[in-house]
Amino acid sequence: MELDPRRGAILDSALRPQALNLPADSLYASPNIMVEKEKDLAVEKLSKLQGFDPAYIKERLGRKKSFIWIARKIPPEQVQAIKKFNLKGFGFTRESRRSYPNGYLASHIIGFAGLDNVGLEGIEALYNKYLKGEPGWGVFLRDARQKKLDLSDKMVLPKDGYNIILTIDEVIQYIAERELDKAFKAYHAKGASIVVMDPHTGAILALANRPTYDLNDRNSSAKDAMRNRAICDLFEPGSVFKIVTASAALEENKVSEDDRFFCENGSYRVFSHILHDHQPHGWLTFRQVIEESSNIGTTKVAQILGPQIISRYIKLFGFGAKTGIDLPGEISGVTKEPKEWSKISIAAIPIGQEVGVTAIQLAAAISAIANGGQLMRPYVVKEIRDNYGEQIKAFSPTLVRKVISVDTASRVKSILTGVVEEGTGKLAKVTGGSAAGKTGTAQKLEANGTYSHNKFIASFIGFAPAEDPLVTIVVTVDEPHPYYFGGVVAAPVFSKVAADVIKYIRTQGAEPQPAVLKQ
Repeated sequence: MELDPRRGAILDSALRPQALNLPADSLYASPNIMVEKEKDLAVEKLSKLQGFDPAYIKERLGRKKSFIWIARKIPPEQVQAIKKFNLKGFGFTRESRRSYPNGYLASHIIGFAGLDNVGLEGIEALYNKYLKGEPGWGVFLRDARQKKLDLSDKMVLPKDGYNIILTIDEVIQYIAERELDKAFKAYHAKGASIVVMDPHTGAILALANRPTYDLNDRNSSAKDAMRNRAICDLFEPGSVFKIVTASAALEENKVSEDDRFFCENGSYRVFSHILHDHQPHGWLTFRQVIEESSNIGTTKVAQILGPQIISRYIKLFGFGAKTGIDLPGEISGVTKEPKEWSKISIAAIPIGQEVGVTAIQLAAAISAIANGGQLMRPYVVKEIRDNYGEQIKAFSPTLVRKVISVDTASRVKSILTGVVEEGTGKLAKVTGGSAAGKTGTAQKLEANGTYSHNKFIASFIGFAPAEDPLVTIVVTVDEPHPYYFGGVVAAPVFSKVAADVIKYIRTQGAEPQPAVLKQ
């Protein structure tokens, strides 16, 4: 007989269990030693229990086998009921089943394992080789009725799996999911995502999506609910993408904060395209262009920079490439090389159209502004330990590259603080503290390739406190209604999550420190 190892546990950063194995009984039968009357009685009795199909049981018992599974890892109450039936030719063997104490919490990160304790999704799948352990074996004696005797000839004990320690904090994850769920339901959205990240290290403190699913009841969930939208859903970012244009303009010394741009009173022709602002503006300083999220002002800045410079900074900030987060299914997004730009791309790409991004890419990009110009690789696994607590492997913060100077990052940070204090992001203000960020309201593309007038992605990306950030937060809401502006739908989620998370981090007395980086 093969002896199953114990699958390793998945723990949060405070070592609270998120996935673990519990003992479970599995029901088997020995059809070869049963007469037809005993089989018929078994079908009759077992079919009274939920999940036991009489046709399936009859087919299994019709096989000429000395051992066959009837049901694996069944609930304790069903085990007791079956034992009371006192069925001949049946027996139980002790296995273990995967259990998820928090149900839906962090489901898109943790993933799940199948009946045979093999990881199928999320961390369970990606780190399966560490979690699964190595089986042992034993030679046992059985009597003629296949009953195992308590005698063994030879035995090799199984080697249990290692435990995975996440960067996720269960409390921060709960706060993020609570607020995301409120917005998802209040605005009748199609979907939503939130990412909470330590901007200095790239450690993911929380990541969640809506719709979601219960890891203990995944078979009754729709496939759509299992998709990790934060890393595998592509969308045009809209105005949150203006952080790239703003950073490029300051880093290249093409524009200063007080330079003035005429925003054409809300209507500006670029070749065959008429560009509009959500509300008309006349003269605005560059700072005000970003604070008020003027498409026209941003486009005029982009026209000074040109396609080559803008394209270079899009790549520097990590767009068009996978972040490298240690979760399965990440996509790279879509960007255009300058040679692929049309005549009107200069009025589209700098304001977040004609590009496709993911929420995790936005988290990495805004973190580069928060931390002084460094693009960090997001990660969710902190370390791997054995059952004795010995460290098997540790994962360090990884610097991808320097994007902008510390001075430019500080200047953009100041502008983004103005977005929250004076501009479109007022509802992102954090009680008792400061915040910086950018709103986004992006029209979705219809099937015919035109921009929709009633389907939007509302988003907010930012960090807090503004002067010395502890957390970066990205919130995206897909097709909210009746309200759809990022500053109305997504910004309040940022505000509430940032306030509660910062308070929690400070009470823990473990504020993140600038990391020792590897590149």
